[in-house]
Amino acid sequence: MNKIFLSSPHLSGRELPYVQQAFDTNWIAPLGPNVDGFERELCTYVGTSHAAALSSGTAAIHLALIMLGVSSDDVVLCQSFTFSASANPIVYQDATPVFLDSERDTWNLCPEALEKALQYYTERGKKPKAVIGVHLYGMPARLREILALCETYEVPFVEDAAEALGSMYFGRKAGSFGKMSVLSFNGNKIITTSGGGALLSENDSYIEKAKFLATQARDDAPHYQHSEIGYNYRLSNVCAGIGRGQLEVIDERVAQRRANFDFYQEELGGLPGVDFQPEPEGHFSNRWLTCLTIDPKQSGGVTREMVCLALEGKNIESRPLWKPMHQQPVFTDAPCFGGKVAENLFEVGLCLPSGSNLETTDRQQIASKIKSLFP
Repeated sequence: MNKIFLSSPHLSGRELPYVQQAFDTNWIAPLGPNVDGFERELCTYVGTSHAAALSSGTAAIHLALIMLGVSSDDVVLCQSFTFSASANPIVYQDATPVFLDSERDTWNLCPEALEKALQYYTERGKKPKAVIGVHLYGMPARLREILALCETYEVPFVEDAAEALGSMYFGRKAGSFGKMSVLSFNGNKIITTSGGGALLSENDSYIEKAKFLATQARDDAPHYQHSEIGYNYRLSNVCAGIGRGQLEVIDERVAQRRANFDFYQEELGGLPGVDFQPEPEGHFSNRWLTCLTIDPKQSGGVTREMVCLALEGKNIESRPLWKPMHQQPVFTDAPCFGGKVAENLFEVGLCLPSGSNLETTDRQQIASKIKSLFP
């Protein structure tokens, strides 16, 4: 049986002219016209002024923390219910990650947990250096409340929109809300550059410094001279060409992902104990992945794990929701505010195949197999 993947790359053919141009002009380095063009086009699409195309979303978060002066013994607040790339750069800087629970309306950063953490550390003279919030699976977080709290406590917000290109919050594009914002173009994302990411900001100095650090922090000198530690974080001109072609069809990809969600919701939404990730008023998700929860107390004993195994038996890839960071062995000693909502979602949640290149027959096969498990 051909494997049905969770979220595979989807090429349109528009990428080829940009990649061919890179070969024809010998721009194969991590600089060049495609990199410049991709940055401009990302700014136009998202609605920001400045962007740096980088090798990954993780690199973008790392550079954002460096821009904000995060260093040894600093505290950074981070959403617990996320992929480890949101949190690992905190440790790169030898700072302390403090994990915060999610709320049920969006599955994202809980404003109540955020307020408690901000108050707790501020009162103890350890005001956090940053807050990292994530738009999980493409669903925008409760930004009004989160940004208001960050403004009150004067703590910068780093917007992890790695999964949310094309999503909107009250009509404004995700990736335009943070002091700095992060995108990912990994192979499984809604558009891809094979591997890549971007850092966006209204602050030109942040982006210019990020580009400097991302190219090994080479000083402006006739010889190789370095006054700061740098990183090899720039995106290649070839990969940026792929991204430019991909960006031309982003709206179509969002529509295709949302169509997947609508199909699954219609086919499976009536099953006992099955619920889907909510989309509150004013929130518009790109539905990067279609995610549901299965309550075994209502489902007749059907569990998330049973569904995973049944799909695997048909060569269909699915996966549990992210395991919260505060439950990860590597972060055992990290402080956490709350955690029960994230823990529960992990225990009962499932991501279904959601690629924009899914065929109708694929979706039907997936839904049919899941429905067959229910009494």
